[in-house]
Order: sequence, then C-alpha cells, then structure tokens
Amino acid sequence: MSRGRFITVEGLEGAGKTTALAGIRAWIEARGAPVRQTREPGGTPLGEAIRELLLGHRQEGMSARAETLLVFAARAEHLEQVIRPALAAGEWVLCDRFTDATYAYQGGGRGLGSEAVRVLEDWTQGTLRPHLTLFLDVPVATGRARAAGRSEPDRFEIEREAFFERARAAYLERCTAEPARMRRIDASAEPEVVQRHIEAVLSEVFGNDG
Repeated sequence: MSRGRFITVEGLEGAGKTTALAGIRAWIEARGAPVRQTREPGGTPLGEAIRELLLGHRQEGMSARAETLLVFAARAEHLEQVIRPALAAGEWVLCDRFTDATYAYQGGGRGLGSEAVRVLEDWTQGTLRPHLTLFLDVPVATGRARAAGRSEPDRFEIEREAFFERARAAYLERCTAEPARMRRIDASAEPEVVQRHIEAVLSEVFGNDG
C-alpha cells in the first residue's frame, strides 16, 4: 500500500486557494495516487455545523477563546473521521486550511498568541502534522481587492485590514519557524506562474512518492 501524504493549503482571502487546490489535486491524481480533498473548518457533518457558527453573522460577539475552541472541536472530529483514516488507507489528504490558520487568525488576528494554540494543537493532534503546507501569500490589500464582491462577506471577511495584517504576519512567522514543512508561495503572480511554483515544490518534497 502506498503511504498517505498530508498537504495543507493556507492563505488569506483572495490568495487563490481554490485554483491552487484544483491544480494540486490534478498533480496528485496524475501520479496515480488516491486523494481525499477536504476543508477546515468542516469536513464532517459536525465540522460543517461548526463552520456555520464560525462564519455566520449570528454570533458576532463570540469571544476569541470560544472561537478557538470551536475550531479545535471541528478539527478533532475531522481528524478522527476523515484525516487519520484516509492517511492510514494510503490516501493523500489535501486540506483547505488546517492548524496554521488557527495560529494566524486566532493567534495573530485575534491576539491570543501562539502558546494557547500550540497546547491545543498538541492535545488534539498528538504528533500528526502536515507533510507539506503551502502558504499562498499576497499583500492584504491585494487579497481583499480580489475577494471584494465575490460573495456576501463572512464574519472574518468583515474584519478590518489590521486584523489581516496580523494574520499574515503570523503566517510568515510560521514559514520562518518551519521552513522545511511550510513553504511560502508568491500568489500575487498570474495563476499559471503560481501553479508552476507549487508543482516545483511538490516535486522537490515528494520526489517519486505515490
């Protein structure tokens, strides 16, 4: 049985994650590897219900700690029901956001800091970490301009620019702290250029795995 691989894709709004995920999935499938694509928060019925709470506007006054705990509640279920079983079965798991997003949005954006997130990460995930995380980086103003008018903004998308600057700074700190796992991709370029850069990283990291 082939070994499962866990790839996560991170980025602020307007970074181009949807396009990148489609390209990564095609790259994996071209190698003949089974792939399970999923997302956070979400990925399970419970996770999707929590996603509605987190992104909807009915909970505008939610505290940062409650928000973070909800994120990890969804993640715990996601790991138990989807991610760990898929990896054990030899599938490649491709996930739209994972714990680096919590370090960025709650640790950085909400100002909780990294330590509380790290404690919850260790408790929820044990030693499991993505094999590769691609951070699609665009300037905050560029991403917000791309995302403007795309759909009704969710509870995070209505935050002020300073929130996203803090989140981006936290992402970049993660890239510096874990350069082997977390790779920054300049996502301000044209989509085909971004895809070439992504595929170069995938080939470098995974070689002939499949």
